[in-house]
Amino acid sequence: MSITESSPYEMVAADPNRVIIFDTTLRDGEQSPGISLDQGEKVEIAEQLARLGVDVIEAGFPIASQGDFESVQAIARSVSGPVICGLSRTALKDVDRCWEAIEPAARRRIHVFIATSETHMKHKLRMTPEQVKAEAAAAVAHARTYTSDVEFSPEDASRSDFDFMCEVLQIAVDNGATTLNIPDTVGYGVPAEYAKRLADVRQFVKGDYVISTHCHNDLGMAVANSMAAVHAGARQIECAINGLGERAGNAALEEIVMAMRTRADYYGGIDCAIRSEELARTSRLVSRLTGYAVQYNKAVVGRNAFAHESGIHQHGVLNERSTYEIMDPAAVGQGESQIVLGKHSGRHAFADTLKKMGYDLSGEALNAAFTRFKELADRKVELSDADLEALVAEEVGDTLNYTFQLVSVDCRGGSNTTPSATVVIDRDGEKLEASAEGDGMVDAACKAIKAATGIDGTLTGYTVTSVSGDVDALADVALRFNVGGLSMPGRGLSTDVVEASARAFLNAINRIVRVQDSGEDPTKVDRPGSLR
Repeated sequence: MSITESSPYEMVAADPNRVIIFDTTLRDGEQSPGISLDQGEKVEIAEQLARLGVDVIEAGFPIASQGDFESVQAIARSVSGPVICGLSRTALKDVDRCWEAIEPAARRRIHVFIATSETHMKHKLRMTPEQVKAEAAAAVAHARTYTSDVEFSPEDASRSDFDFMCEVLQIAVDNGATTLNIPDTVGYGVPAEYAKRLADVRQFVKGDYVISTHCHNDLGMAVANSMAAVHAGARQIECAINGLGERAGNAALEEIVMAMRTRADYYGGIDCAIRSEELARTSRLVSRLTGYAVQYNKAVVGRNAFAHESGIHQHGVLNERSTYEIMDPAAVGQGESQIVLGKHSGRHAFADTLKKMGYDLSGEALNAAFTRFKELADRKVELSDADLEALVAEEVGDTLNYTFQLVSVDCRGGSNTTPSATVVIDRDGEKLEASAEGDGMVDAACKAIKAATGIDGTLTGYTVTSVSGDVDALADVALRFNVGGLSMPGRGLSTDVVEASARAFLNAINRIVRVQDSGEDPTKVDRPGSLR
């Protein structure tokens, strides 16, 4: 049997630890409900798969449609590096059409399949076992007249009678197949069972060939089954970016690669040619073009794959990344570990994040900012850098000991109700409560604060801005309050505009009280937001 140097078989023959990555994103992946890629999009994905370093691109099923044929042909003409593969049923016209599509490629493969399970033969093919064997022999032999790189798959292998399946596989090898793929077409297999099946195939089917996996994820075990098979001797893995594919999808390429590399100790040093730093970029491209979003907690490429919110985890990662990360996010193109500030975050992560933003806080300033952060984090799931900057400006801009602290503000209003507000304010441990009505809820809250503090004056300026622009953005209120000719700015931050306004108003009153009590020059009082 003559195997060309371009065949992946040669790679495995030269290095038994070399695993061939066979990407089926553009064939099985595109069969996912709702996905329909045009030719340009398929070529774009194929070019990225080549940059990623996949060994084989299964570009499509040429006989399926004219569009699929043209897309496979376009990829064969324009994408260099990987073997370009087309899928074919055993009908000879299918094989011819497949060859016509992939012929322009420098390296090409024909992938022939026919079902071998009793269920498929009886209800789908309506063929006898003898007919299936004859079809497999003729199709593989015909494909071999076009190329020395021929793959054969007994569809629904995990539910096929083992002895009969091996008869068909032996026929395929005898007629020139150089890769035998054992597909778990319906995701029925479990790791130990599937691995044993592949090991037994190697024992009973004689000849020179690479044994391959193709696992579906119906029971959530596609990656586990694939890796168990590799441990048992398989040296090609068929997989798809983001785990795309029929029904529950295929084994996810990115998980396969990183499992192989992260647990090289267990898998005996096997490896592939994938450039892992391209994984995240490839995932994003496929997600964008297919319209299939990547779940946040998706392994390796998910948004949260390297994100930490728990204070305990954040503290560990900040001290030593390996405490809670078994992979380097940069190795898969995910940049750095992400410290997500939310209600579970600790003081260490909060201070570290602020320091990276240029705010080096300590002591009471840090305590005050952290206390306010925790309060906001209970009401907003995740605080952005913009949120933190506004928080620091509000809390750390003043180092004074406030005379008045806002405890609560409750408002009522509506089209048929006069707006009103009730505030509770703390003054040195004493609770001051007052209610008022106003032209709106903000006006009512400010009037209630005046009544509770006993400080009257005029609001001379008022602005409210959205900190981050999101639907759950913090409201940042800046105002100016004039009392007896003494004009002071105030600033408040909250998820609620009325509360932010009340905080800003009370902030200005506290400044006025400080100036009145100390006799300071009001022109030298710190502006809100200044950091010392």
